[in-house]
Amino acid sequence: MTSTAGGNNPVSERAQHFLKVLIERYIRDGQPVGSRTLSKDTGLELSPATVRNVMADLEEMGLVTSPHTSAGRVPTVSGYRLFIDSLLIVEQLAEREVSAMRRQFHSLGDAAALIESVSQVLSGVTHLAGVVMMPRHERNAFRQIEFLPLSGNRVLAILVTSEGEVHNRIINTDRGYSPAQLEQAANYLNAMFTGQDMQEVRRRLLADLKSTHEHMDQIMRRAVAMAQQVVEAAESTDDCFIAGQTNLMEFSELASMERLKQLFDAFTEKNQILHLLDRCIEADGVQIFVGEESGYQLLDDCSLVTAPYRVDDQVIGVLGVIGPTRMDYPRVIPIVDVTARLLSAALKQH
Repeated sequence: MTSTAGGNNPVSERAQHFLKVLIERYIRDGQPVGSRTLSKDTGLELSPATVRNVMADLEEMGLVTSPHTSAGRVPTVSGYRLFIDSLLIVEQLAEREVSAMRRQFHSLGDAAALIESVSQVLSGVTHLAGVVMMPRHERNAFRQIEFLPLSGNRVLAILVTSEGEVHNRIINTDRGYSPAQLEQAANYLNAMFTGQDMQEVRRRLLADLKSTHEHMDQIMRRAVAMAQQVVEAAESTDDCFIAGQTNLMEFSELASMERLKQLFDAFTEKNQILHLLDRCIEADGVQIFVGEESGYQLLDDCSLVTAPYRVDDQVIGVLGVIGPTRMDYPRVIPIVDVTARLLSAALKQH
């Protein structure tokens, strides 16, 4: 069997074997892997020159790279992707591990407490950051939005949902708006969105912000931007639980103060992570974003492994773990998958 990478370059079975061994070693040690180490780990009787040639081929295909002046290689995002899609063998969780996780789920009576605890379960088992999205309120719809002018180019946005939730957000604008203009903006949004599911409202607002509508005047465009801020704030309220962020400090590639500050800001803000989880809610089974595949620069050195959880065969949320790109995928993937199944079963009982 041969795979392709970085275009249509075929990756020979020998090169795939080398890549698999290199990634497994790098996941374990976190150090660039040299030709001598690889030659020993592969168990193949090959000359040092042959090993170097295979490594050069992998580098040319964009599957490994040499960091700085190191003689060793580390996997690239493309290398990890080939490993995940074609080469890794997922570990089987021991029954005692599954039983221990199941007991933690059944010790909690309240569904909200159960869901919040899942992030801690994931973090504890994987020694990474555990993340779980709260179930989407399927009947929670957009009822009404109102904008009130405040001093100094600020606007108070008030959003009311069908479940009676009221969300307020003060928004700084680039200019002042009269009460009449703000009323016109609110009328426009209410006509567009009243009665629609909040998740759909957020999706449409994001789409409108990304595309430029010639027919939309400046006030309407500003209304969409303001509505997007308040809807996002409403959707983010305790919408995502994250536990074990400090576990990431143990990985040298994430441990610089600047890197950690950026990561912790992303965990505190949550919006980018929520958007990623939103993208997984339609997916069937485990989804993996490696490095820049997430589309968020703050997570370029991280991977996210997710799985949806269900009630009555209806996907209602997503859970997963965030860790360095060199996380132990063969072990993390089944943990995330089993956790999603256990949470689904526990929620069904509720």
